Amino acid sequence: MKTIHLFILFVLVALIQLFVPAQMIFNQENTLEEGTAYKFRTQPIDPTDPFRGKYITLRYDINAYPTTDSIWEPQQDIFVYLKTDSLGFAKIDQVRKIPLEAETEYIIAKVNVYDKYQDVLRIHLPFDRFYMKETKAKDAEIAHRKAQRDSLPNNTYALVFVKDGASVLENVFINDIPISAYVEK
Repeated sequence: MKTIHLFILFVLVALIQLFVPAQMIFNQENTLEEGTAYKFRTQPIDPTDPFRGKYITLRYDINAYPTTDSIWEPQQDIFVYLKTDSLGFAKIDQVRKIPLEAETEYIIAKVNVYDKYQDVLRIHLPFDRFYMKETKAKDAEIAHRKAQRDSLPNNTYALVFVKDGASVLENVFINDIPISAYVEK
């Protein structure tokens, strides 16, 4: 009788361990399929993490929001509402401490710091790492840096899908070509 209870407990624990990652994958895929796509202008650097491998750290042009509200706590969750500019790139429409009731697209981000001298809220967007094959990451960083120096505006960006506060970084593009394909050229 005791072995049956242990077996049932084992099966339950195993199912829970399978359910949690499956739910995470489902949420990401659902955001990619049903979310709204936004293009974010980028400025990358290329670090290495010994546990996670090579990736490109992305900085975004829209990492600051002008506001006179000075009561912001570092690492505080905030709701960043988006809109697009005339060229199709994401812009911050507004930043809130609590979500709006309206059905508009937003990202749950974090406060970096409030700059009281410039009346600007510095924002940390949750999709700041793009993982790549180790052999391509350094070349991608170099290609991206060269493209940033190019005289063509808006030639480097990240494509991010947003749905109900969730965000998924799908790819990074240089001249509308995915960065991994661009590096192979």
